[in-house]
Amino acid sequence: MSPHGLSAPYRMKGPSALGGDWRRMVNLAVTLSFTDYKLRFFGSVLGYFWTLARPLLLFGILYAVFSQVLDVDAGVEFYPVMLLMGLMLYQFFAEATGGAVTSVVDREGLVRKIHFPRMIIPLSVSLTAMFNLATNMIAVFFFLWLSGVELRWTWIELPALVLLLLIFASGIGMLLSALYVPFRDVRPIWEVVLQALFYASPVLYPIELLAAESKTLAEISICNPLAAIIQQMRYALIDADAASAGDAIGSYPMLLVPLGLIAATFLLGLWVFNRMAPRIAEEL
Repeated sequence: MSPHGLSAPYRMKGPSALGGDWRRMVNLAVTLSFTDYKLRFFGSVLGYFWTLARPLLLFGILYAVFSQVLDVDAGVEFYPVMLLMGLMLYQFFAEATGGAVTSVVDREGLVRKIHFPRMIIPLSVSLTAMFNLATNMIAVFFFLWLSGVELRWTWIELPALVLLLLIFASGIGMLLSALYVPFRDVRPIWEVVLQALFYASPVLYPIELLAAESKTLAEISICNPLAAIIQQMRYALIDADAASAGDAIGSYPMLLVPLGLIAATFLLGLWVFNRMAPRIAEEL
């Protein structure tokens, strides 16, 4: 028995992932993400411009290479807008998941000293990335207007598709942030996975180009939720003649595969993070 009358194996558990009040958790997550968003541009003269400049510069380079040199855009209507939108969506996914990996460890002092729902840490990273995506989409809509893309009723799919991407990224973020605490190899592994997902998703190339080489490979690639969302976003916002995600994967019932992966990833991330949250401060 210890001096306090507790057995030696006894360990006091820390705060849980969700706490007891979900409204408090959401409020804290929004506050933390908004604070991070403002601090990112603190002391910068150009501020938000740098967040927009990076994907635009990358867009210019990739467009020059894949359009002018490799001629990937041959026969593809609105290819520049397709490329820009794909880059913006991928950047959100990379920022939300990549930033979440070290988020808990980066806030070690906060975790050790303050009692709060641990879930707000990876959730705030996703929300900060969402703020960036919302503002970056202004550039996408500007290019849509310049390209002469007409407003269609399918644009109402935009909020649902962004929400699905947010859920998918948040699930991965919760999983990675929890696993990174005891396993520091998670970060370099995920960096490689992100690069693989970039080339496995129809960002640089239209899915029709891949389907022309191998229809089976194209259908398998759309099983990736990120690829399915990017493809459906292209169909809904840019080109009605492009293949929808349902067409690209073979049939609309097959969309249950990427949708199921989104749900499974989120639930797995939630379960792992919730299970490890009370011991995070101890592991740090």
